[in-house]
Amino acid sequence: MSLTARAQRVLTEEVGAPPAEVRAFYVDLDNIATVHPLVVSVRTSGVTRDEHGYRQGYRVTDRIPVGPVTLRVTYRAWLTVPVDGDVTAHARQFPGVRVDTVVGFAATDHGTRVTEHLTIEAPRPLASFTVRQAVDAHREMLAGIRRRFDG
Repeated sequence: MSLTARAQRVLTEEVGAPPAEVRAFYVDLDNIATVHPLVVSVRTSGVTRDEHGYRQGYRVTDRIPVGPVTLRVTYRAWLTVPVDGDVTAHARQFPGVRVDTVVGFAATDHGTRVTEHLTIEAPRPLASFTVRQAVDAHREMLAGIRRRFDG
């Protein structure tokens, strides 16, 4: 038996704005801090650019509610933003928590369908809690993006 567990989820939200606007909002993690319920702060830690787009590093601090206690956790995250296409993100937290996402922005008749593919890995004892927290937080984040554009 592996010491880690892995879960995959797909979340979708309809946003009433053009894909380019929604994508631009999403790739600025300062914006995400305003709609993600766990994120307390975001600090840029470096960027690498090439002809295909860029990769941006961050130090992110979350507040994780655990029963009556709230833990502050700081971790590294990277966002890869190609000129066009899906955006990928990778977050690495202690103790051995990994959250990887692939996010697409598809035009619809009423704006944009944001589809987020989440892959979550965590030590087995923390897995169900970690998956629940990540999915709930990302669902709320996508709803926050919708509210931001829907007025």
